[in-house]
Amino acid sequence: MSLNTPNTAVNTHMNKQSATGKTRFIILTVLSIGIAINYIDRAAMSVALPFMSHDLQLSATDSGLLLSAFFWSYVLFQLPGGWLVDKLGPRITFAASSLGWGLATAACGLANSISALVGFRFVLGAVEAPSYPASSSTVTRWFPRQERSFAAATFNNGSKIGGTLAIPIISFLIALVGWRMTFVISGLVAVIWALGWYWWYRDPRQHKTVSAQEVAFIEENQDPETGAPMSIRQLLRQRTMQAMMAGFFCINFVSYFFFTWFPTYLVETFHLSLMKFGLLGMLPGIAAIIGGWCGGLLSDSLVRRGISLTVARKIPLVGGMLGSAVIGLAAFSPTVTLALCALCFANFAATFASAALWALPSDVSPNRANVATIGGIQNMAANLAGIISPILVGVLMQFTHSFVIPLVLAGIVGLIGALIYGFWLPAVKPMQQSAVQ
Repeated sequence: MSLNTPNTAVNTHMNKQSATGKTRFIILTVLSIGIAINYIDRAAMSVALPFMSHDLQLSATDSGLLLSAFFWSYVLFQLPGGWLVDKLGPRITFAASSLGWGLATAACGLANSISALVGFRFVLGAVEAPSYPASSSTVTRWFPRQERSFAAATFNNGSKIGGTLAIPIISFLIALVGWRMTFVISGLVAVIWALGWYWWYRDPRQHKTVSAQEVAFIEENQDPETGAPMSIRQLLRQRTMQAMMAGFFCINFVSYFFFTWFPTYLVETFHLSLMKFGLLGMLPGIAAIIGGWCGGLLSDSLVRRGISLTVARKIPLVGGMLGSAVIGLAAFSPTVTLALCALCFANFAATFASAALWALPSDVSPNRANVATIGGIQNMAANLAGIISPILVGVLMQFTHSFVIPLVLAGIVGLIGALIYGFWLPAVKPMQQSAVQ
C-alpha cells in the first residue's frame, strides 16, 4: 500500500487502542525524560555563562566560542552516531551516550580555563551525538505510522522541556551551590538515567511488559520496506535528503538562539534579576512545548483522515517556519513583554515544524536499517547552525553591542526554511536508488 493512500483500517485501530496496551507510551515517556536530561546538561552552560564569565574573565567572543564548541563534535559525530544506532540498536547506544555526556557535564565543573571548558564541551558534543538518531530509531520500532508524528513531537519536546527547566533549575542550583557543583549534580542525573535505560529498554518483541496485541498493532501499521539499505553516499545524492538537511539547518538556526544566547539577551537587554529571569525565561520554552504537540497532533490527524503524507508533513513544516520568522520582531521590541511575545510565538512555530521533521526519517527511509542514519545525516547538517550561530552572534555583539542584527537574521533564515520545505522537499515517500531526484 502506498504511503499516500488512505488506510481504511487506521480509524478502527485508533478506536481500539485501549485494548492494545500502552507500553509504547511508557517507552516514549522514558525516552522523552532522557532527551530532557540531555538538554538540561546541554543548556546548563548558557544559563551559567553570565556567572562563569565573571569568574573566568571571558569576553563575548570567548563566550561564543565556548557555546559553539559543543556543536563542532556534535556535528562531526552525527554520521557515526546514527550508523552505530542502526548497527547496535538504541538500547546500547543511548545508554552509552547518556553515560558519556553525564561524565562530560560533571567535568565542566572542574575547569579553570577557557581551553579546558572548550575541551569538555567538545567531548560533550561527541557523546551526545547518537541521542537523537537513537530516539528516532526507538519511535520507528515502537510506533505505527499514524502515531509517529506525535511520538516524534513528544521526544523532541523533551529538548524543550529540558531547555525550559534548565533555566529555573540551573539558576536555583547556582544560587545554592555555585556553578561548579551545579555541573556535577546535573551530570550525575544523566549517569543514573543511562543505567536505568540499559537495564529496562528492549524492542517490542523482547520487552517483558508489552502485550501480544500491542506488538501486533505496531507491526501491522508499520511502513513497508521498499528497498535495500542505502549507503551514506547514496542517501546524500537524494533530493529528499538534501532538502531535509537544508530545512533542518534553518529550524536550528532559529531554535538554538534559545539554547545559547537567549539568557544573555534577556539579562543584558532588559537588566533582569536572576529570580525574574528564572521565571520569565521559561515562557518561550513552554510555548515551544505546546507548539511541538500541536504540530504532531495535527500531522497525525491528517494522516488518519487519509490526507497524503506529503501534505500532512508539509503543513506543519512550512507553516511553522513561516511563523518562526517572527523572532526578528523581538529586535525592535521596546519592552520585555513585547519581546517575549515575539520570542514565544517564534519558538512555538519552530517546534510546531519540528514535530513533522523528526517523523521524516521513518517516512522516507527505504529500509528500517537506514532510519537512524538518515536522522543522523539531517541532524549533522542542522547542527552546523549550532557552530555558526553562537560565534556569529558573539562577533556581531562585540562589534554592534546589540542583538538587533542577529535576531533579524534569524527571522530571514526562518523564511528561507519555509521556502525549502515548500518547494525543494519533494513528495514524502521512501527514497529509491533509481529515482531521479
